[in-house]
Amino acid sequence: MIRVLIADDHAIVRQGLKQIVAETSDIVVTGEAENCDEAEELIRENDYDAVVLDISMPGKGGLETLKQVKAFKRDVPILVLSIHPEEVFALRAFRSGASGYLTKQSAPEELIGAIRKISSGAKYITPVFAERLASYVANDVHKPLHASLSDREYQIMSMLAAGNSVRDIGAELNLSIKTVSTYRYRLMRKLHLKTNVELTHYALNNNLHLEREMHSRNKHVN
Repeated sequence: MIRVLIADDHAIVRQGLKQIVAETSDIVVTGEAENCDEAEELIRENDYDAVVLDISMPGKGGLETLKQVKAFKRDVPILVLSIHPEEVFALRAFRSGASGYLTKQSAPEELIGAIRKISSGAKYITPVFAERLASYVANDVHKPLHASLSDREYQIMSMLAAGNSVRDIGAELNLSIKTVSTYRYRLMRKLHLKTNVELTHYALNNNLHLEREMHSRNKHVN
């Protein structure tokens, strides 16, 4: 049996994932986590053949959790599940150690296929992202400015560009206003921008995802 840990801060999402897995004969959910710290603790204390990790959990977030897990249990396969399209976070997820990336709009059978594949030691990459990855590598010398942002800087950039305040971002990510302001200063310097209006224009011109409704994200699983 493939033992799976599901880490998502929404109970309804965890329940939906369990129902999908319950229809298989070779996969079983043996652990659930509703926040990043709980996920790390469970992975430290137990063995899983695959972890399904939500990238948008409050606090330090899925990408940072992914990096920290890989630091103490490198071999555990992690499938990142996200509301964001692949072009937003998939490459960053793979660079951080993910074994696969799926959006929450994916079909249930695709989720099952991804879990089976990463549990065998392989990577799961959708055909669409494979094409984008090939294009990205081919044009590596022409990387956009936002490619230089750290994961946290990119996350805060998408929130600022959508019109969210530094205070609201701090509350959402459990960071102080001073810390968020520091990230804002760093990312604005890297992008050669001065105002949030310029940042919004930059994001729109580069077709970047904007983190709009932080407290009412659509996190349904199909």
